[in-house]
Amino acid sequence: MAESTTQQKPLMGWDKPELDLSNAEWQSSSGGAGDVQIAFVEGFIAMRNSGRPQSPSLIFTPAEWGAFVSGAREGEFDLT
Repeated sequence: MAESTTQQKPLMGWDKPELDLSNAEWQSSSGGAGDVQIAFVEGFIAMRNSGRPQSPSLIFTPAEWGAFVSGAREGEFDLT
């Protein structure tokens, strides 16, 4: 099944491309036990809910991903 990163018009200021995630190699965030999967596609990081893979994915630039992970490590985000 093909998956699209956007279901509606992009938001103003949205500077990320519409990525084709249909052939992405998804990896579990916690070795298979977690609810989040990530994939590296065309220089971006996509993140999705493994329990609902048909749901829209979040797309991060490398800088945004770094900030997200750093914040998570500092307890800013609850990843459970």
